[in-house]
Amino acid sequence: MGTESKRQQRFAGVIQQDLAELFQRDGKVWAPDAFVTVTKVRVTPDLAIARVYVSFLNTKTAKEDLQNIQSKTTEIRYKLGTRIKHQARVVPQLEFFLDDTNEYVEHMEKIFEEINKEPRQPD
Repeated sequence: MGTESKRQQRFAGVIQQDLAELFQRDGKVWAPDAFVTVTKVRVTPDLAIARVYVSFLNTKTAKEDLQNIQSKTTEIRYKLGTRIKHQARVVPQLEFFLDDTNEYVEHMEKIFEEINKEPRQPD
């Protein structure tokens, strides 16, 4: 994917902020026992599709929570539309993805710890 235009970035920021507020208010319905964070939003150049990356804290069932959110996409899009109706001509289709950056960072930290524990080979 190429670089995003200022318009895409601005629109993605609006969607990210409004979705974050929606998840803060209604997130317990869509993903019980999890704290949902909207980490990133990418919007297509025509602003028709928004790819929303979410991460889950305090849960061991992130994939199931993501599936719950994906099954409620129509409801979430409707609620988003009521919030951004004066800022957007069309409410974009929402695609939700799991942002596993935190898990990746933890995994890499464990690998580095193991490397640091290994004895050094003499040169």
